[in-house]
Amino acid sequence: MKKKLFQNYSFEFDKNERKVLTSFCNQAIKQMQGDERFFKDIRAFESIIKKLEGDANPVKLTKEEKTKLVFQLKENVKYFQKEMDKSWFLKKWLMKNMFKQYNNLLTKHFEN
Repeated sequence: MKKKLFQNYSFEFDKNERKVLTSFCNQAIKQMQGDERFFKDIRAFESIIKKLEGDANPVKLTKEEKTKLVFQLKENVKYFQKEMDKSWFLKKWLMKNMFKQYNNLLTKHFEN
């Protein structure tokens, strides 16, 4: 199987997806802010936020930004799935919406 030489990192997000990704990136920055080890990650998420807030459509990400975003989204989906499996109805009901949004983003835009 041949490997693609060039990949397209342009994504067309609708208004709701932009809001979800912006809040996700802001949340990730807040969690990583105090540690110097995550300097590159913070810089990548800040760059993603600037691109999402701009009016450019499609949003063009770099390879590094895409990989960091996809990795964090996958980790959050795993976390939500694990928490929903072991929780009761109310907590499961509260987490289900975010799980669906992140999972839809991954399957619609970032699935290889």
